[in-house]
Amino acid sequence: MKYNKEATSVLLVGYNGANNTGSEARLLPIIEDVRYVFGQNCLITIPSLNEKNLRRYIIESPTLKIKPITSIFYFSLRKLVKEHDVILLVEGSCYMDTWSSVLLKAFLWATQWAYDFGKPCIAYAVDSGHLSEANARSVKKQASKTGLIILRTQAAFNRLKKIGVKAPIEVTADTAFCFDSKLKNKGLLWDIWPQAKENGVFGMALLDPYCWPVRMRLLGKKEDCYRWPYYFSRSSKSSALAKEFSNIFSSEADRIIGKYKKNVAIICMESVDQRFAEQTLKNIKNKKAVRIFSSNEFNASEMTSILRSLSFLISMRYHACVLSMKAGVPTIGVAHDLRIIDLFDDIGIGEELCFNYKNLEKSILTTRVDHVIGHRDSYSQFMLKSYRSHLIRANRNRKLLEDFIARTWRQTETIG
Repeated sequence: MKYNKEATSVLLVGYNGANNTGSEARLLPIIEDVRYVFGQNCLITIPSLNEKNLRRYIIESPTLKIKPITSIFYFSLRKLVKEHDVILLVEGSCYMDTWSSVLLKAFLWATQWAYDFGKPCIAYAVDSGHLSEANARSVKKQASKTGLIILRTQAAFNRLKKIGVKAPIEVTADTAFCFDSKLKNKGLLWDIWPQAKENGVFGMALLDPYCWPVRMRLLGKKEDCYRWPYYFSRSSKSSALAKEFSNIFSSEADRIIGKYKKNVAIICMESVDQRFAEQTLKNIKNKKAVRIFSSNEFNASEMTSILRSLSFLISMRYHACVLSMKAGVPTIGVAHDLRIIDLFDDIGIGEELCFNYKNLEKSILTTRVDHVIGHRDSYSQFMLKSYRSHLIRANRNRKLLEDFIARTWRQTETIG
């Protein structure tokens, strides 16, 4: 197959349209990279389970299309792969089953179909993480058929190599580090919450670790339905654990408000975080000093502006860490999966400021918060330095894509 650069069609397979700040912040720079490599006239198609949400930050044009797909997406996704020239896997949580094995299978199916149809397939600045034994075998088999895998951390590289993935692999950094060109509303937090500006705002980007993974089932409780036929893994036991876990943050928020006179912003980086945020707020005594900021209401540019206005951040969300880093926001990570652990290890403060949520205790969190606030300037400079190094790495993504496509074209021209 020969490629006409200006007429190439590119399919971006990812977690698009979920009101997920991180996915939005990744996708927009990826579109820019694709335009740079393939030209302004290439056709980009973005499949989505929720086109309405996707349209709030993606504007369709003759060369940029949103393609609605159903929850049972096997046949529609296969058809899209067949119809396009180049396939990019653009979901950060690509090679992991933390959130759902169904999501993992979608990316592996896309890889298999691209291989079957002779289409170049690139995993673009993605991650690896926890995998069951069965899923690890599937990843080894299918990911090895990828033309190029670009990963965000060395630890992600090591995991894929350990399970035996044979595809060419490069290590860069997340595309969201390049999100600045889309950032607007730099004073948004103070426009919304002017009375909080004097003392500053302490952020908590939270999620419920006890409701994952999402599983496929025919029936379930309406409130536990993510999108039929996918349901959160909630039970009476997990709900009790989630409540106990949220109380750690509720208590810490009250302590911070009382001791440091700070306001507290509870950040929902994805719409599914709303329920846990409201549960946390419910148990905070000083509610007047707390507000919830949700991706249901604010797009990625607005959420990034809010994150970069914070004085301090506790984050369970990978992209809250990434997007706040340019402003030097000192951050403590509470890891639900390996991504935040990898990121904090990558920047050199993993053992000091990152904790697995299962090991988190109120006393540990309090001690670390007080320590970082007491050394805020030094941690802020450290985060700024880390941002600059990650930005350099993230800028390699475009070059790697360009080189890969150039090699692919040369090979097809030789064969032709």
